[in-house]
Amino acid sequence: MHTIDLPVRPTPVVADLVRPSGRAARLAWTLATVVAGSLLVAASARIAMPLPFTPVPVSMQSFAVLLVGALLGPRRGAASLALYLGQGAVGLPVFVGGGGLHMLLGPTGGYLFAFVPAAGLVGLLARRGWDRGFLGTAVAMSFGSGLILVAGTAWLAVMLGSVEVALVQGLLPFLPGAVFKIALAAAVLPAGWWWLSRFDPTAPTG
Repeated sequence: MHTIDLPVRPTPVVADLVRPSGRAARLAWTLATVVAGSLLVAASARIAMPLPFTPVPVSMQSFAVLLVGALLGPRRGAASLALYLGQGAVGLPVFVGGGGLHMLLGPTGGYLFAFVPAAGLVGLLARRGWDRGFLGTAVAMSFGSGLILVAGTAWLAVMLGSVEVALVQGLLPFLPGAVFKIALAAAVLPAGWWWLSRFDPTAPTG
């Protein structure tokens, strides 16, 4: 007997739980969350530290990117990061070190461009309920973080003309920080859903 795999029903993300009713109000809420997400990532760029042996600084940006994806969902999360890149491209000082199109074309450009699909991917997994438990959140964040690191390192390898140097300067120094951010998200998001489930039955924990 053949079985039919039914599609997984999308689950709410955090932004859905406080979305108002009415078309105009929902549109305004969507725009507000997209802008707020871009501002959160811009604020996280202020938590940064340069390293003497690499043009890529250590920052909390990737954590904020993945958090925005999980909170807003795939479409709003990706849109929020696209807006963030647009803000930086026109010169607003939202990146680590300032703003301007040259930042997107510089050594950190690969990481920055990867923010959009990474937020979308984590948002998509959050839509499937992966952010409700520790393990699911850790795996989702690992996928998103891995996407950012791989894209950033590949871009850096092209700029430097060396894969080996790019691995030393763009990947290996950031693995401990990535593990810390993944563990932090895996602790915070399920705990947040547990707290929300006390007040809203549409926020089950996993």
